Amino acid sequence: MQNNANEVATDTTKIEQSPSNFKVILNEFRKDKVAVVSLFLAVTIILAAFIGSMLFNVGGATEVNILDRYMAPGTGGYILGTDEGGRDMFKYLFFAARNSITIGISVALIIEFVGVVLGTISGYFGGLVDAVIMRFVDFMMIIPSLLVIIVLVTIIPQYNVITIILIMAAFYWMTTTRLMRSLVLSEARSEYVMASKTSGTSNLKIMFTGVLPNISSLIITDLTLTIASSIGIETALSFLGFGLPMETPSLGTLIGYASNPDLIFNRWWVWFPAVLVLLTLSLSINFVGQAMRRAADSRQRRG
Repeated sequence: MQNNANEVATDTTKIEQSPSNFKVILNEFRKDKVAVVSLFLAVTIILAAFIGSMLFNVGGATEVNILDRYMAPGTGGYILGTDEGGRDMFKYLFFAARNSITIGISVALIIEFVGVVLGTISGYFGGLVDAVIMRFVDFMMIIPSLLVIIVLVTIIPQYNVITIILIMAAFYWMTTTRLMRSLVLSEARSEYVMASKTSGTSNLKIMFTGVLPNISSLIITDLTLTIASSIGIETALSFLGFGLPMETPSLGTLIGYASNPDLIFNRWWVWFPAVLVLLTLSLSINFVGQAMRRAADSRQRRG
C-alpha cells in the first residue's frame, strides 16, 4: 500500500513539474542561437516592411518618372537606385515586402484555420465523416494547383492582394488538413478522451479543452512553416508574371526583373535587394519553425 502511494505521489509530482509549451519552446531557443538570430531577423524585416510602408506614400513609391530610369544606387538621391520606370527602389522594396508578407501570413492563417477545423472533425469523429472529408481532400490534391491558380489569375480582369490570398488559400489547405487529422486521430484514441466521453463530456468541449491544447505547439509550428511556403509560392507566381500587378508590387515582382539577362549583370539593384530580403526572411522563418518543431517533439516525448 505504501509503495503504491509513493508511486502515485511520484507520478503526480512528474505531472506537476511537466513544463508548459512556452517553457519548452523557450528552452529550445536558448539552446539554438541560430533560431534566436533568425527570430530577430524575421521580426525586424516584418516590422520594417510595415512601418516603412506607412512612412512612405504609396503613390510616390509607384510613381513613374522616365527621366530617372535606371539610376544607380546613391545617385540622384535614390538610396537603392531606380528601375525602368524611374521608381524609387528603396521605397518600392518596402511596399513589395509588405505585400508579400501580408499575403504569406494571411494565406497561412486561412489554411491553418481550415486545416485545423476539417482535420479535427475528421480525426475525432472518424467513420463516415472521416471518409467523406478525406475523399474530398484526395480529390483536391490531384488538381494541379499552380496551373489552376495561373488560369484563375489570367481570367480575372482585376485582381488585388485579397484576390491572390483567397485563390492561394483555396488550393493549399489539404496538406495541413491531413496533418491535423493524423494528430487528432492519435489523440482521440488516448485514455483521457475515452474517460471524458465516459463521464458525459460533450465532444465539442473535449476537442477544445483537451485535444487541441495538446497539439497547439504543433499547430503553431505548422503555421510558421506555412507562412514561409506561402511567401515562396506568391513570389513564384509574381516571378512568372501571374502575381500582383506593378501598381501593387511584391518581392516576386522585383525578382522578376532578373529574367532579363541585361538587368542581371548591369542593373542588379532592381532585383538583388528583393532576393536578399526574400532569402533572409524565408530562411529565418524556416529556422524558427524547425526550432519550434523540435520543441514540440520534445514536449510530446515528455508527455
